[in-house]
Amino acid sequence: MIKKLFVFLFLGLFVAFFSQPAFADTNFDTSFDITYTVNTNGTTHAVFNGTMTNLNNTVYAPSYSLKLGFTDLSNITAFDSYGKIDPIVKDATNSKIITLNFNKKNIGKGNSVSFGFAFDTQELATHIGNIWEVNIPGLANQTDFKNFTVHLRVPDTFGQPAYIKPMQTGSSLDFDKNTLGSGGISLAFGTNQVYGFTLNYHVKNTNIFPVKTEIALPPSTNYQDVQITDISPKPINVLMDKDKNWLAQYSLLPSQKLTIIVKGNVFVGLTAKSEELSPDLRKIYLLPQPYWQSNAQDIQRLAKDLKTPDAIYAYVSNQLTYDFSRVAGKQQRVGAEGVLQNPTSAVCLEFTDLFIAIARAAGIPAREVDGYAYTQNTKERPLLLTKDILHTWPEYYDDVQKKWIMVDPTWGNTTHGIDYFHTLDFDHVAFAIKGVSSTYPVPAGGYKFLDTQDTKDVFVSFNPLAIENDAKISVNLDMPSNILSGFSLNGNLLVKNVGSSLVPQQTFTVSATKFSPSTQTITIPQIPPFGFVSNQISFNQTSFLTNETSLITIQVAGETLTKTVTVHSFFQSEQFIIIGGIILATIFCITIFIFAAKSRRIPLSK
Repeated sequence: MIKKLFVFLFLGLFVAFFSQPAFADTNFDTSFDITYTVNTNGTTHAVFNGTMTNLNNTVYAPSYSLKLGFTDLSNITAFDSYGKIDPIVKDATNSKIITLNFNKKNIGKGNSVSFGFAFDTQELATHIGNIWEVNIPGLANQTDFKNFTVHLRVPDTFGQPAYIKPMQTGSSLDFDKNTLGSGGISLAFGTNQVYGFTLNYHVKNTNIFPVKTEIALPPSTNYQDVQITDISPKPINVLMDKDKNWLAQYSLLPSQKLTIIVKGNVFVGLTAKSEELSPDLRKIYLLPQPYWQSNAQDIQRLAKDLKTPDAIYAYVSNQLTYDFSRVAGKQQRVGAEGVLQNPTSAVCLEFTDLFIAIARAAGIPAREVDGYAYTQNTKERPLLLTKDILHTWPEYYDDVQKKWIMVDPTWGNTTHGIDYFHTLDFDHVAFAIKGVSSTYPVPAGGYKFLDTQDTKDVFVSFNPLAIENDAKISVNLDMPSNILSGFSLNGNLLVKNVGSSLVPQQTFTVSATKFSPSTQTITIPQIPPFGFVSNQISFNQTSFLTNETSLITIQVAGETLTKTVTVHSFFQSEQFIIIGGIILATIFCITIFIFAAKSRRIPLSK
């Protein structure tokens, strides 16, 4: 008699959802259907319904373990096909492990067990300023699951999503395995986000002579509108460079140290505004720069293969590995070529440098944006520095949309595939734009004295009560009220931004009743807060016989400024009388002198 030995393999399966890699097993088909229901207070009720089908007669699973990318779990319940289960919950790094011990053995090929669990969490949905954000971390090793679906339900009061990642048809909040890929789910509800900021800039003149210096203020861009409510001390002027940075100018005495405090608000939108790119700037934004070695052979080869912004983004996001060990220390920027040599040690600077270099090599204008980025999870959405800022991300110019488009390949990498290409978010605030140069200007947070290296100089918080203000200007015409005929009329038009918002480009109409040209048009460029521009106004010279009054009228933005100028005939003017008197007196004196001289030659007697 032959004894048959039946060997059963007892497996404690461990599967990681939305966090760590899963341990696949070909002995089972596993499917999940998950529903997240968000309440109006932000609490989310999650229900995981799973089915595991046995594919082997000699194997069964007594338990099932899952690692969740959440640390805040409450009201946890569990069950299987045969009744209630008491779940075992253990802490792990930035996560929780839930283990379900099944009530019965699932032996036999084709047999299935249904199981599930539910819990509440505060981590899924957050009310941040004006925005409700919902973030579900990414799914690892999706091939381990036969089917995987996620349903998200939110209150009607949230309104329509501002964006859905991954992109969906319409506003559907149902996601399947193919849609999710390895990425997570990210949504936002709202129209804009408002931040208030206080920025400290430390500048010093190390020379023995006075110098002028400048600091970069957060500028208005095609994604954000900035208000500068206060600058102390006040700058000489605030100018705009080719990248449209706002540069506040100061004059420093020899060895003078100065701390400048800037306060304001920034209104961040989701959709980029259109902006025409001039041919001259296009050429500049295609040039190689230090750290953007677009003329290097390896960069050129990549550009020929990738060609498009989305392909470049995908390559950079997938090719580089974020090096968290470099975040806390001082960064040695290695540039695009350097990170290609060591792709496993990159921070946001290198993700940005590589994207820009490849894009420029492919004929796509691209530049760098430095600024603040709001994050609640520095592992998934890391920043460059711990004390102040910064985060860095690229943008490219889309010739079809006529827009600069911001993307974030760094966060695309660290979130395991959340889409930061087609739509960004409300969390990125630009402090400085680098396109003409790869190293200038320096953004807020980068202006330090030696003894302030470790101090925090960037303070950003949500400010939903801030209100956008209309731009305000003051116009002053410096022009003489009286001139002599025969001379031209010259004056200076001074336009100041006396509000807190950017003054858009203005067109002034200047007209005169008696001067020529009778009408002329002057275009004033955009003026940042606390800035001014001046333009010379000139009229042609008049006839020497002119003796009349002219009205100079300046019209801008529905307002009118007038100035009366009187032209005095040279022959009737006080100056003419004085000059004429002097001439007559001179002639009289000369005549008397000549007469006297002749009188001395006449003898008194014969």
